[in-house]
Amino acid sequence: MKDWKIFTGTEQNLNTRNQETAQTSDSVIPVVQEELHVDKKQIETGKVHVSKKVVTEPVNVSVPVIQEDVVVEKKAFNQYINTPPPGVRQEGDTTIISVVKEILVKQLVLVEEIHITKRRTETSANVQENLRKEEVTVNRITNL
Repeated sequence: MKDWKIFTGTEQNLNTRNQETAQTSDSVIPVVQEELHVDKKQIETGKVHVSKKVVTEPVNVSVPVIQEDVVVEKKAFNQYINTPPPGVRQEGDTTIISVVKEILVKQLVLVEEIHITKRRTETSANVQENLRKEEVTVNRITNL
């Protein structure tokens, strides 16, 4: 193995060293390289506690309520007619049904009409119901 000399100092000393190394061409200069290895370590820094509960709360809601009433009226006519009356007909909210009868002379007599009318009423009703919802609580545990 060859001894290595370390030169420090002036430029003249460096030139002398370069001449010596040029004369010995079979010299080997070791090359040093650093490598970095990084390791990770898992460290527990804290804990959390998660809890969930269902909460029920009452809710009042106003709901429209529709009510329909039917009014039936009989209107007497007792009139002789020459042609059959119109069939069931609608006039606005009223349905009209003509009632006829035959008499011995074979002539039609309009006896009566039945008028059926719907009346719509809208009111409001309160509905109370319990609604459920979930609430989540997260607490950090600091003492390890």
